[in-house]
Amino acid sequence: MEILTSSAVCLVGAILVIGLVFLANAIRIVPEYQRLVVFRLGRSVGPKGPGIIILIPVIDRAVKVDLREQVREIPHQTSITKDNAPISIDFLWYYKVLDPAESVLQVGNFESAAAGIAATTLRAVIGGIPLDDVLSEREHINNMLRTRLDEVTERWGVKVTNVEIREIVPPRDVQDAMNRQMSAERIRRALVTESMGDQAAAINRAEGTKQAAILSAQGERESNILRAEGDKQAQALRAEGFAVALESIFGAAGKVDQKTMTLQYFETLKSIGASPSTKYIFPMEFTSMLENFISAKK
Repeated sequence: MEILTSSAVCLVGAILVIGLVFLANAIRIVPEYQRLVVFRLGRSVGPKGPGIIILIPVIDRAVKVDLREQVREIPHQTSITKDNAPISIDFLWYYKVLDPAESVLQVGNFESAAAGIAATTLRAVIGGIPLDDVLSEREHINNMLRTRLDEVTERWGVKVTNVEIREIVPPRDVQDAMNRQMSAERIRRALVTESMGDQAAAINRAEGTKQAAILSAQGERESNILRAEGDKQAQALRAEGFAVALESIFGAAGKVDQKTMTLQYFETLKSIGASPSTKYIFPMEFTSMLENFISAKK
């Protein structure tokens, strides 16, 4: 009886364990950013989730699909440009699954297939572009790669959202030529900047000389005006003084009589007599004045 009881307990325990395993496999919790593509007896029943999903053990099989935007790196790929120049390019491409069922049903290994398509598409795109355009038109190449990849991955239910070239490595001789070109360009810019500086300096010096000449001319003109104003005022003052003097002389002359004039003549004759000259000049009216003076004495 005890042996039968122990066997029953073991059987019940085994059944419980199996039941728990089946239950754990049957219940799935799917987050918001994932979907489960469920196959029931090999036939797709579509994506399930998010939330709690109950699967039938043994009968159902689920494949997880991430709906978040993903980024993948394509390592350096050697490509030949349109003008037969080998270059090495690596880039990043971003994609997002739009149809979980198609991404599982239409391609066996999506990421491997997409990486191969990206590498071959890169070579095809670069093969139609000259080297100079490859080095200068990255944005154009990014758009071309994104368009080509999106055309292929669209049937897989995947959208290529962006492509970014990360590094372009040209051949060694091309790098040397580019370095020489950049050096020459820097020298040219330096010479242009120096010549522009010399030109600006010459213009500033000429402008300074011009302004100095203008200021000097203005100063000279103002000085001449001030001198002329001074001379004008001085002449006016001299004329005014001369007029006052004449007026005084005229007033004094009105008070001078004949006798005063005769005395003045005598003073003049006295001065003439003191002169070493041998010639004497007597005015004609001297005799008449002398007669008046003698008669006045008498």
